[in-house]
Amino acid sequence: MSDPSSRRNFLRGRVATHSAQPRPPWALAEAAFAERCTRCGDCARACPTRIIRQGDGGYPTVDFAAGECTFCGECVARCQPAALSRTAGAPAWSLRAAIGEQCLARRLVECRVCGEMCDSAAIRFRPQPGGIAQPELDVAACTGCGACVAPCPTGAIAVR
Repeated sequence: MSDPSSRRNFLRGRVATHSAQPRPPWALAEAAFAERCTRCGDCARACPTRIIRQGDGGYPTVDFAAGECTFCGECVARCQPAALSRTAGAPAWSLRAAIGEQCLARRLVECRVCGEMCDSAAIRFRPQPGGIAQPELDVAACTGCGACVAPCPTGAIAVR
């Protein structure tokens, strides 16, 4: 618990049982981000898809249940303290989708909504002889945009 925010949360009786919410695209490393971010909310107000929300401590997080990131860069353009900093040629983040076991197709129920929503074609369905096509995620093709998260009827997809 060397992170000051973790220590404060622990003292308030909040013990994290899950991983932290992802930061907006092009966020600095966590320590530098927390140091620079003023929690002004400008990035959230600039987000056209409204996926940037106020998280613990007022710091911005990304909520893929609300939609997808289009990587438009509006959040970066509005970030005056430069806690979000876009570098030419650098990816927005290292987040990638993961398909869980509650996936309908993995439970042998026909569903391909995640693949239909994936503009980068990172989720494809491999036909199975005499069965339901199974999802396959191409992690190298996945941008971590989150377009597959909200439409999933069972919440089987997470972006981490």
